[in-house]
Amino acid sequence: MANGSTLESSDSLKAFGAALKTFRERALMTQEQLAERLNYSHASVASVEQGRRMPTAAFVERAEEELEAFGVLRAMVRHLGRQRGLAVWFREWAQLEEMAVGLCTYECRVVPGLLQTEAYTRAVMLNVPPPPSEEQLEQRIAARLARQELLRRRPPIAFSFIVEESVLLRHTGGEDVTREVIDHLLACTELWNVELQIMPLRQPYHAGTDGPMQLLETSERQWVGYSEWQKTGQLVCDREAVSAMQMRYAKMRSQAQLQRV
Repeated sequence: MANGSTLESSDSLKAFGAALKTFRERALMTQEQLAERLNYSHASVASVEQGRRMPTAAFVERAEEELEAFGVLRAMVRHLGRQRGLAVWFREWAQLEEMAVGLCTYECRVVPGLLQTEAYTRAVMLNVPPPPSEEQLEQRIAARLARQELLRRRPPIAFSFIVEESVLLRHTGGEDVTREVIDHLLACTELWNVELQIMPLRQPYHAGTDGPMQLLETSERQWVGYSEWQKTGQLVCDREAVSAMQMRYAKMRSQAQLQRV
């Protein structure tokens, strides 16, 4: 998803963050101390407390234990969902992602959302008119960062990404943002379940000229496709159409270069 639109409120995320902060202060801990106890970064704890990031199941369990939260955090997290901050037309696909065993993504516009840094996400969302309000921006960033937990989900998802070289050469957000996102991409390729390929800028034979696309395999071994354009997206369930997308993606995998960032 390149950008978000038509968003839900993030009030429940903010309420969870406020509860976490209250229990942390009750335990006389700083954010840094709690982060160390939970084995998470200070930035992650701060983002959860600010209602900008979806807490993982592991985060909630560790916080419950360390803060002796009487089961309150466990109860509250059941009312949170990854759909907040996502465009309405993207939510059905996001729900399918949660149940996927395999996910293939070809992107020619931006770094895929699952691989973006927060700074890169912010730059992308601020570049495309109309500009979002501060609240909308934070909701969208929180939703995108929350989806990235899928990279480390258990049971794991097998990820394949193909990204156009031009996406990185564009230097979205400037030099510092670009360096950070390239470092992040390299770190993501160290995950055993993530494969990243870069489509060279000069590629006379290219099977992806119809634009970005995604393919998803469910736990029932069914394949579903997804494509999007300006402010809308479409699930592709027709077997013939999905088969054509699979053939195109397979061809691109042979044309792109492995982990060349």
